[in-house]
Amino acid sequence: MTETPLDIAHAGMDTSDAARLRFYERLADGELFLLLAQEAQGDQVSPDVFEVEDGKFVLVFDREDRLAEFVGASAPFAALSGRMIVQMLQGQGIGLGVNLGVAPSSILIPAEAVAWLQDTLANHPAEIDARPIQIDPPRGLPEDLVQALDAKLSTAVGLAGSAYLVAVTYAPARPGHLLAFVDAVPGAEDALSQAIGEALIFSGLEAGELDIGYFDASDPICLKLATQGLRFDLPKAEAAQAPGAPGMDPERPPKLR
Repeated sequence: MTETPLDIAHAGMDTSDAARLRFYERLADGELFLLLAQEAQGDQVSPDVFEVEDGKFVLVFDREDRLAEFVGASAPFAALSGRMIVQMLQGQGIGLGVNLGVAPSSILIPAEAVAWLQDTLANHPAEIDARPIQIDPPRGLPEDLVQALDAKLSTAVGLAGSAYLVAVTYAPARPGHLLAFVDAVPGAEDALSQAIGEALIFSGLEAGELDIGYFDASDPICLKLATQGLRFDLPKAEAAQAPGAPGMDPERPPKLR
């Protein structure tokens, strides 16, 4: 059976704190299949809650066939992002059973860890008002951070044309690093800033600083960004599809019943 990104991240969990954080990031970013007690009714979902000695858990799987293998028959489910499932469980005291018994990434995540993940995903970067007076190639950044940014931006489908990572100097002489988005979709700024904040946290560098800026391609600064920066190309959005399973619209997440 082909390993999934979650399997790979889980295999390294015990090697370092950074690897453990990457597992939780993959869990939040990926699509998961949530086992339901009954078919969803509109945006109302009823997860199948299992109570064991260690507490209450809902079951999620990173592939539909893994859910079917666990159940042994057809069963109702909702396909949602991990972050939406975590959001749904806010304040419920419920943990996550992930790929139980059907994959190398089988793990029970207790309610306390789910609450930590909820708090982590709720962090929002602070805003500043500054424009660099000098732009240079990025320098001295940990490779883990660059990889985390690349992985996170690969999930930002259709939110911007590209992004450049550069070293900057602000007046009077304050150095820093800037991730500059070019031609971001109007209204996508909050989602992009949140994603980059998560990349910092899940790379284990929450104490580090990385500024985020938004520019139109016609802005003269973009020439400097292109010649000096490390470029990231964001995936383009596919053609819009009709609404499907509950939770596909991030503005209307599903509700527990």
